[in-house]
Amino acid sequence: MTDTSSAERAKSFARSRRGPILGAIFLMATSAIGPGFITQTATFTAQLGAAFAFAILASILIDFALQMNVWRMITVAGKRAGDLANEAVPFSGHVLATLIVIGGLAFNIGNIAGAGLGLNALLGLDPKLGGLLSALLAIGIFMYKRAGRVVDMVVLALGLLMIGLTLFVAIASQPPVGDALRQTFVPDTLNFATITTIVGGTVGGYITYAGAHRYLDSGLVGPDHVPAVHRASMSGILVTGIMRYVLFLAILGVVASGVTLDFSSQAANPAGQAFGAVLGDAGIRIFGAIFWAAAITSVIGAAYTSATFISTFSKKLGTGWPLQVATVAFILVSLVLYLLIGAAPAAILVFVGGFNGLILPIGMTIFMYVGWFRQRDVLHGYRYPLWLLALGTLATLLSWYMGIVSIGPIFAFIGIGA
Repeated sequence: MTDTSSAERAKSFARSRRGPILGAIFLMATSAIGPGFITQTATFTAQLGAAFAFAILASILIDFALQMNVWRMITVAGKRAGDLANEAVPFSGHVLATLIVIGGLAFNIGNIAGAGLGLNALLGLDPKLGGLLSALLAIGIFMYKRAGRVVDMVVLALGLLMIGLTLFVAIASQPPVGDALRQTFVPDTLNFATITTIVGGTVGGYITYAGAHRYLDSGLVGPDHVPAVHRASMSGILVTGIMRYVLFLAILGVVASGVTLDFSSQAANPAGQAFGAVLGDAGIRIFGAIFWAAAITSVIGAAYTSATFISTFSKKLGTGWPLQVATVAFILVSLVLYLLIGAAPAAILVFVGGFNGLILPIGMTIFMYVGWFRQRDVLHGYRYPLWLLALGTLATLLSWYMGIVSIGPIFAFIGIGA
């Protein structure tokens, strides 16, 4: 009887943790494949053609090196990134939290802009009205008392929908797969600003920590649960990697056919134009639904993760209703700023990716310091794999280099500097 009861409790515990784990995987994936990444992919594929495949590969490799370290350190330590950083280097967590919240705010303005573009393509609504309605929907989700479970269900369902329909369009667009595969490894052109922007749009800023922070809610923390977090982080990286490349192929097929995309007008939606070129009016509307799904899940991810960093300044905001209120307030501030900004939505979406790419190396430097020098105390004596630390360090150094050489071009996306 006791053995049976223990087995049932174990199964019940596993089921109760399945939702947060899947939520963590898809929160990472849908945050990484948001409207910023989709718009950046359309923009840069139109500019570089098949050579952009190299930037996709670079983003996947950097993603692997950074996310594997972030997920493992956060869950082994059992602390969110800001608290972990503060324990390792006093006040560094506050600096990191400030940068993440600023970057998350910039990203969430872009996410709300993306939601507006999605509803514009789907229903013909004015982009700003669409952004307003989408932000209000996200607020409604977080006002619900069991918001965590709702978030997990929403990001899982919409993530699967995005993957399925993008794969369909990629097949329909008939891209030059051979040329894309060749230039994945040997590109005809190389542009560090492009790589930094795409890495920032799919790895940088709050995205680096979204899945790991949600994974903490599963309760599977500490050194004993390293195999579980390893599987979860690998699953998230695999999902986002496949989605990145499939989206690139879908747009490459359109660009290679000679279609010219519009990037200049206020309501320009270059990725939507690409899907419309494949499927006509129905394609524009279907893509509008996908783009909106990418945007609303990214609004959720950016707001939730940024709010968990706000809790670095006050533990009272760390869990439960206070965390939900902080998340709602973050969305409201993002919405107001979006409604006041006059820049073209597509320009916002490209710029914020680059901006978060500049924040990325700062946080990763702190994490690499923890991995190399603070295993005994911060990581509870866990013996960290040297190969993973080496990969993370190389990726961090690369992100520093790319950020430094790309500052000017990134700010030029919105007309600042040259």
